[in-house]
Amino acid sequence: MTKQTPLFQTHQDLNAKIAEFAGYDMPIQYPDGVLTEHNWCRESAGIFDVSHMGQLTFKGDGVIAFLEKVTPSSYGALPENGCKYSVLTNDDGGIVDDLILTKISDTKFKAVVNGACKEKDIAWLQQHMPEGITLTHHEDRALIVLQGPKAEQVLREALGIDASDLNYMKLMQTDAYDIYRLGYTGEDGFEISMPNDQAVAVWEKLNAHDAVKPVGLAARDSLRLEMGYPLYGHDIDATTSPIEADIKWIMGKVQNKDFIGASRVLNEIDNGPKRTRIGFELIDKGVAREGAEIFDASGDQKIGVITSGTFSPTLQKAIGMAYIDTPKANLNDEIIVRVRNRDLKAKITAFPFLEARTKKTVKKAA
Repeated sequence: MTKQTPLFQTHQDLNAKIAEFAGYDMPIQYPDGVLTEHNWCRESAGIFDVSHMGQLTFKGDGVIAFLEKVTPSSYGALPENGCKYSVLTNDDGGIVDDLILTKISDTKFKAVVNGACKEKDIAWLQQHMPEGITLTHHEDRALIVLQGPKAEQVLREALGIDASDLNYMKLMQTDAYDIYRLGYTGEDGFEISMPNDQAVAVWEKLNAHDAVKPVGLAARDSLRLEMGYPLYGHDIDATTSPIEADIKWIMGKVQNKDFIGASRVLNEIDNGPKRTRIGFELIDKGVAREGAEIFDASGDQKIGVITSGTFSPTLQKAIGMAYIDTPKANLNDEIIVRVRNRDLKAKITAFPFLEARTKKTVKKAA
């Protein structure tokens, strides 16, 4: 039986197309359609219901050491209210899930994990949690995402919150909300956490603004794909290492070497992974989606498989991401994508497909 977020009835009232996602009845699109929602988010401001995701809090002495055990990142230099993208790793160096961690203090962190993985994540974390650390799952909180170039204006005018001094990947806490300046679209924007009983009022205030349209999960997927952001269960999973996934940067300059699964990950840093996540764009007309096979330019040798693919509304071309044999993962090389027995020419491209427009750092006067 599927679950519902506190905004389920609101989505129904808006005539959203509802489908099961991560065990929840979620809005896939609204009557305006996926293309309109996608472009609106790029040009103005879109709101998304992501209350299915897991909101966690870790507390206790030694919480940094614990997080540096279950992820390959380091947190000692992370400032208070600073956010960091990372992954939970398993014993084989694969990815249990990806998540955003936020440092409240040296003894308290918040986290947001994927909705489809949250129960698995909690069990994994509890399995490795030392005495003195507590984990709280905030099932009483909703999460609304506001994204787009007008997001800061909307937040101020609809909710009365001035976030002009809030930098990218930072948290601002008010009496009512936790407001994170980050997102999954490459645009400026916020993730707003609030008690479940406030979700409908917040959504309605945001949606009443002339600059805002509601956006479903289908457009959220095309938006994130344009940025080359991996989606768990598709572009990363329990078999994928952070090095294969081309997210080595999460390990930072001060390298953590004592995390779960470190042996494989560190070996791949030194010797290279067997496969690499790459971006591609089609040269021939068509769209290549998950599961399509990739061949070398001759079309004779299979070298990889597509994990995500779509037509980019912003770039007006078909794009995607895939894993291919590392020796073949050379930027701008031509490849062949086999789609329903048709061989389509494509080329390997760099991530992101589209330049991010996230908030630039605010420098305060001395």
